[in-house]
Amino acid sequence: FSDTPTDEADVGLSMHLNITNHAMKYLYINTPYLILNQDMKTALCLAAMNGVDVRILVPHIPDKRIVYSVTRSNYQTLINAGVRIYEYLPGFNHAKSIVSDDELALIGSVNTDYRSYYLHFEDGIILSDKAVISKMKKDFLDSLAKSKEITIEPHFL
Repeated sequence: FSDTPTDEADVGLSMHLNITNHAMKYLYINTPYLILNQDMKTALCLAAMNGVDVRILVPHIPDKRIVYSVTRSNYQTLINAGVRIYEYLPGFNHAKSIVSDDELALIGSVNTDYRSYYLHFEDGIILSDKAVISKMKKDFLDSLAKSKEITIEPHFL
């Protein structure tokens, strides 16, 4: 798919939301920038609260300090809902992918941020080939082995 800021279709966001909303067992997200709009934040929280194993991998070493701060500002809400967040330790992780339920995957240029969803020209590929999805899942889990899980004491408002 391709997404452009010159039309009314928010294809990248729609793809992220559709995969998130249809996940039944697990949802693994690789993203360098976790700057969520309310729709995406709600979808991730609902998925986790509905029993989906939601894991998000972000860089531990940022390329932009302000983006790193905004990414971390989402942790508390997501963790409270049951989302597991990991920071990749060896370096900056710029991968942008989603794998779900051994059935569906997405890889491309779309970040989970406002600029990718509304301002940039982006591309992506939706995959249903189980062999490729299996390799993407393995790559994600191998990356988790080189990461630290973020733990925050939950607090409820």
